[in-house]
Amino acid sequence: MSTMLSMLVFALLFQAVPPEPAKEQVTWRLHGLDLIGGVKPVVEGHPEVTAEGIHFSGTDDAVFVPVHPLAGAETWTWEMVFRPDADGAEEQRIFHLQSVDADGKDSPNMRLMFEIRIRFVPGSLEKRWCLDSFATSAKEAGAYRTLLDCSPEKLHGFGNGFHTATATYDGRTLRNYVDGVLQTEGAVKLSPQMPGRSSLGTRINRWDYFKGTIYEARFTRHVLTPEEFLVPFGKAVGRSK
Repeated sequence: MSTMLSMLVFALLFQAVPPEPAKEQVTWRLHGLDLIGGVKPVVEGHPEVTAEGIHFSGTDDAVFVPVHPLAGAETWTWEMVFRPDADGAEEQRIFHLQSVDADGKDSPNMRLMFEIRIRFVPGSLEKRWCLDSFATSAKEAGAYRTLLDCSPEKLHGFGNGFHTATATYDGRTLRNYVDGVLQTEGAVKLSPQMPGRSSLGTRINRWDYFKGTIYEARFTRHVLTPEEFLVPFGKAVGRSK
């Protein structure tokens, strides 16, 4: 068989092999900085690896991972086990999943975010935090949703261990939860995210750094029930099945 014919046969066989499907569920246990999600991250600043996860100083610590774990998913559940520090900034971007375009540039209207806001408890000097989630895939007008409720009953205290932040999308409604309790929800039509990259400890463009620890993240390509969410580390033994 000629070299040219051999190359043609190989090319046809290669094209006939379908790409490996994405795993239905992927877990990132943040116990080191050598590999995250099976790939080598880019580390900035001096995030500290502890027995409880990766601690970020809130100033210049960040970890960038060249993977968007929910790219292509039509429905999904995104979970993060974390503990914010009480002395962080008022607005903090914790975890950012960012799509990129064909030229490898960040697509500003296609991203998912976990953030927190710190507020005073009404009538006191006590500070607490509330969850802020954001999702956009603005190929269509209005294809974005911010979920933020800092009403007194949705404020969470510091110093009581780790929490699980969860966002779910069922094709019609975006919801977010803290420790399995619904915080808020809103209707939105989101297209699947494109492949891209992720940042931990800050927004992908290095805005609003997070002060605290991230222990674990999990990405599922369908909607889990609250009974199936990760159990906050340090509050219970084991995790939900």
